[in-house]
Amino acid sequence: MSNEPISPKNLLQQLHWRYATKKFDTTKKIPQEIWQSLEQTLVLAPSSFGIQPWKFIVVSDPQIRQQLVEHTWGQTQVVDASHLVVLAIKKDVDAGDVDRYLRSMSEIRQVPIEGLQGLGNMIKGYLSNSPYPLDVNAWSARQVYLALGQFMTSAAMLGIDTCPMEGFNPAKYDEVLGLTKQGYSAVVLCPTGYRAEDDKYAVLPKVRYPTSDVIQYV
Repeated sequence: MSNEPISPKNLLQQLHWRYATKKFDTTKKIPQEIWQSLEQTLVLAPSSFGIQPWKFIVVSDPQIRQQLVEHTWGQTQVVDASHLVVLAIKKDVDAGDVDRYLRSMSEIRQVPIEGLQGLGNMIKGYLSNSPYPLDVNAWSARQVYLALGQFMTSAAMLGIDTCPMEGFNPAKYDEVLGLTKQGYSAVVLCPTGYRAEDDKYAVLPKVRYPTSDVIQYV
C-alpha cells in the first residue's frame, strides 16, 4: 500500500474549512463509495491498548431519526444530515473484553494465543488495579473521542461536513436504539453530510487563541 500524504497546505486548508455544521442540506447524500471510506476511518481509529471499547451506530431509518429529535433538544441536524453516527462505549469493559481482543489479535497476526498472555495480564491489571483512580466507562469514553476526532478530520479531508454533538439525552438514545440490552451506551453524536448554502455559520471566521498561547515548546 503506497503512502501518498496530502500537502501541509491542503491539510490546513481543509481544517480551516471545517466547522460544526448547524444546518445541513437535506437534499444531498454522501455517495456510497465515500461513506464506505469514512466508515473505515472509525474501524481504523486508535484506542488505548488497541482494545476498541466501542460501537458506532449509523442510524438510517428516517422514523427513528425523527424520534430522536426530541431527545436532542430539538436540534434537527440528526434528521437533516445525510448520515447520523452515534458513538457508543462498551459498558464496564472487563477481562472478558480483553480476552476477546487477544483472540482477535491471535487470529489476525497468526500468533499463538499463549504468547499474548503477558500482554493480556498487563491490560487486565491496568483495568482492575490502575496506578491512578480509574473510572472504566470514562476511560472508554475518552477512546470514543479519539475515534470521533479521526472521523471528523477524515471527513474534512474529503469535503464532508460534520457536527459533533453532546446535546442529547444518552439514556433515551440507549432506549430508542436498544443499546442498553447490548451492553453499550451512547456518548456523542456526529451528524454527517453537506452544509446548507444558507448556513451563516459556514462563513464566520474561526475564533482561536493565538498559536503562542496554546503551543508551548520546552
